[in-house]
Amino acid sequence: MSIRKLAWCALFGAGLACTAALRAADAPTGSSDAPPVVKTAQGEIRGQTDAGVAAHLGIPFAAPPTGTLRWKPPQPPAAWSGVRDCTQFGPACPQPAGLGAQRDVGKQDEDCLYLNVWTAARAGEKKPVMVWIHGGGCTTGAGSLPYYSGAALAKAGVVLVTINYRLGPLGYLAHPLLSKESSEGVSGNYGHLDQIAALRWVRDNIAVFGGDPECVTIFGESAGALSVCRLMISPQAKGLFHRAIAQSGGAHGRNRHLRQRVGRLDSMEDVGRQVAARLGCDKADDVLAAMRAKTPAELLAATDPAQGLFGKGIKFAPIVDGWTIPDDPGLMFEQGKFHRVPMMLGTNADEGTMFLQQLPALRTVGYRLTVRVLFSEQSDTLLRLFPVTRDEDVKGALNKLVTVAAFVCPAKEIAVSMAEHGGRAYLYHFTRVPPIDLARKLGAFHGLEIVYTFGNLRDGMGFDQTDRRLSADMMARWTRFAAAGEPNGGTMPAWPAYDPQADRHMEFGDAPAVKAGLYKEACDAIRQRRESTKTPK
Repeated sequence: MSIRKLAWCALFGAGLACTAALRAADAPTGSSDAPPVVKTAQGEIRGQTDAGVAAHLGIPFAAPPTGTLRWKPPQPPAAWSGVRDCTQFGPACPQPAGLGAQRDVGKQDEDCLYLNVWTAARAGEKKPVMVWIHGGGCTTGAGSLPYYSGAALAKAGVVLVTINYRLGPLGYLAHPLLSKESSEGVSGNYGHLDQIAALRWVRDNIAVFGGDPECVTIFGESAGALSVCRLMISPQAKGLFHRAIAQSGGAHGRNRHLRQRVGRLDSMEDVGRQVAARLGCDKADDVLAAMRAKTPAELLAATDPAQGLFGKGIKFAPIVDGWTIPDDPGLMFEQGKFHRVPMMLGTNADEGTMFLQQLPALRTVGYRLTVRVLFSEQSDTLLRLFPVTRDEDVKGALNKLVTVAAFVCPAKEIAVSMAEHGGRAYLYHFTRVPPIDLARKLGAFHGLEIVYTFGNLRDGMGFDQTDRRLSADMMARWTRFAAAGEPNGGTMPAWPAYDPQADRHMEFGDAPAVKAGLYKEACDAIRQRRESTKTPK
């Protein structure tokens, strides 16, 4: 595997994948240490140790969601006798090819509900636990991707867990008949329920890996951060985690409802009816049996799941079902209906660059017209803050507008809600542009911060000492937050909890520094526009 390919793969966060060869190469190589065997609730498992870090990979946390268990809440995994080999990642959940060039998550299978644990804990220790929820638009990705390797974070003092969850039509498809067969009268949200099942497994088993089940942090990026925010308001997730980190994803935005049409968004049950018709199952004697008989490939072909901010097709994501997601998540934060755990959240300076590759190039007139259509009476303010005078300016202005409207402002809205309702939040903005080709093209792009927070800046990628110092600082803050619920300590510059009046955040640039007023005027305008378009209850 060439250095160029290695760097390319490791930098594409947001759930985008690498080649199968790289996944295999990045699996722990083992060492002369005795293979670690631990006893979970289901049976004994054997992992492998490399440089003092034990990795147990491909641990089932739920029964295979296949056959009659397709589109059902996750069920407990079966017990086994003997020692189960857990030295290889489990398969990724079925998904379409990722955005852009050939990107591969390796083997895929509907039997995909596995998690991975990295630990350097010694016998009797109780270390903080961090559970990573991968990104990928709730449509692609896996917990086994190489840039999510937990070895460095384990060495930094936490027990690191990465998980899979059902994606796309297998994870978030609803249908009236699925709702009818549910004891709760709802359907969809199977991927969300998988995440909760993984957290229950952590609660019940993480102590044998040296983790503290009473000190669990959930964290994720993009769709993983979106998932973190839904877990923050989900009744079924209460008590399963004690801190939360949302990287480049939030609670606000357009959410499909189970039975209610919202604006131009059909209800998810109506979408399910459409999918059944596309599959040719809508006239079957047993519609659900016919749909469950279809292969994952047939489901993906029929639904054409949308990817990215501007992708075409059906957008699959957590659904407002009145049960596990009781109401619009952004509204629930605003009303103070969230779990009272400390939260850290933030964004990158150039979130928009990756997604703008999905759009045709706009010229000056088209950009101005788009802003006026989207933001109406607030458009003059936004055109002043993100101006264009020639066609060459459009790409940069649109990048910043997408970054601010879709990422920065929603993150600040959550921080405000936390502060106003007795919660505690820490806001950040990642601005570092490392000396690598991709960053020279895309800036501090969506997902770039992942390799910093995981400590996976590998040699030969082009990162320099500034990047390594920044990565060390971010890892120290993420793990300190996991341990204590606040990201300060030692000689690091103090990071204040968010206060709407002071409006301060930590900027992770060439060196961390506290700043204030992150896109304040733009966010005020965007909030006013959002308030004016809220659908009355």
